[in-house]
Amino acid sequence: MSLERIDSLIEARWIAPVVPAGVVLEGHAVAVRDGRIVAVLPAEQAQTRFAADQRVDLGDHLLIPGLVNAHTHAAMTLMRGLADDLALMPWLTKHIWPVEGALMSADFVRDGVELAAAEMLRGGVTCCQDMYFFPDVAAAGFERMGMRATVGLIVIEFPSAWAGTIDEYFEKGTRVHDQWRGHPLISTSLAPHAPYTVSDQSFKRIRTLSDQFDIRIQCHVHETAQEIADSKRDHNERPLARLKRLGVLSEALTAVHMTQLSDSEIEQCARAGVVVVHCPESNLKLASGFCPVARLLDAGIQVGLGTDGCASNNDLDLLGEARTAAFLGKGVSQDPSQLDAHQALRMATLGSALALGLQDSIGSIEAGKWADLTAVSLSALELQPVYNPVSHLIYAAGRQHVSDVWVAGKRRVAAGVLQGIDQAALAAKARRWAVRARSAQAAANAPDTQGQA
Repeated sequence: MSLERIDSLIEARWIAPVVPAGVVLEGHAVAVRDGRIVAVLPAEQAQTRFAADQRVDLGDHLLIPGLVNAHTHAAMTLMRGLADDLALMPWLTKHIWPVEGALMSADFVRDGVELAAAEMLRGGVTCCQDMYFFPDVAAAGFERMGMRATVGLIVIEFPSAWAGTIDEYFEKGTRVHDQWRGHPLISTSLAPHAPYTVSDQSFKRIRTLSDQFDIRIQCHVHETAQEIADSKRDHNERPLARLKRLGVLSEALTAVHMTQLSDSEIEQCARAGVVVVHCPESNLKLASGFCPVARLLDAGIQVGLGTDGCASNNDLDLLGEARTAAFLGKGVSQDPSQLDAHQALRMATLGSALALGLQDSIGSIEAGKWADLTAVSLSALELQPVYNPVSHLIYAAGRQHVSDVWVAGKRRVAAGVLQGIDQAALAAKARRWAVRARSAQAAANAPDTQGQA
């Protein structure tokens, strides 16, 4: 009897496939061919069934689905730590937007995306959903780095280096969508920035395009109490009510942040099929509020996990985000049984894949899905002893314990080392941008001396 040929056989002491929920497989292997998972089965059976071109024996590792960062602004990695310890609107209007206005370009996005992708891959993140200017450049950057990404087709009412008018945002976004349609790594979503930066007319166009392109809508929604107050003043209704009136509150919507929610709004989101992305560390750092994750889950709402951008977090560490989410979920609900380790892992994988509309392709270790995989070594002294590997993953381990990462079956990180990426060159580019960013920030916040003697 001839053995079945595969590209690689990956064995680990533990595998947490996410589906079925709460399961940990011990002494199993994942068979991969043409970038996809062929089978998940006991290692002994795998060796008698398959002939692998490459066999990877991970030893005392936990193999999980590749982590999915459901919300970030990748190029903003070049603004990491630029303006800290500020509330959202002063942070945006006095620091971030002025620096963006001075530096925004295709080169800025290219270098920022490459730096972000390298950081995410090293931390076990195989896929992200981005929202930023120059989505065409971002898509090419993620492809070049070998990382899966859903690139947001940004819509915002003010001009930028990417687009001068609202019509141009839509026209350029449509071209980006057409350019990357059907790509194995890159997909698109519509990305209206927020209710306070997007008009009613634009939201209506977005809903029409979502139906036409069959893609999701990602949007910052109910991020702060100030956003709610401003919406009631300007529109005489809360942002979610406005989105419902405009037809955007639907199964196509991925609502990011959602820290300000009433019980009735949670019920409306559940009925509409909205997916929520929780960004706990950004919300904590900006003092924006607490997303009621336990209540959302109890209502049947799917919840994914995002880091937000490095300008407000200040990292792209999704394992750290999962730990914070678990702790915060317990604290906010005052129930230690809420958001257990398996739920936190699901949010960072399958829950986030749902937020991107990619749940049929990634997010769990199942036959037929892409082989997007992350291996975490649990052999370090600070992780001993190991009673429950998934509990260790969320509560004890960190991204420094990620050893190997595969995207569509290709090894992007091996024994902790990025493959085919010049890290020194990325760091040098970041330092050059930092000099320019500091100069732009200083100019934006300099005292206005015009007219003074």
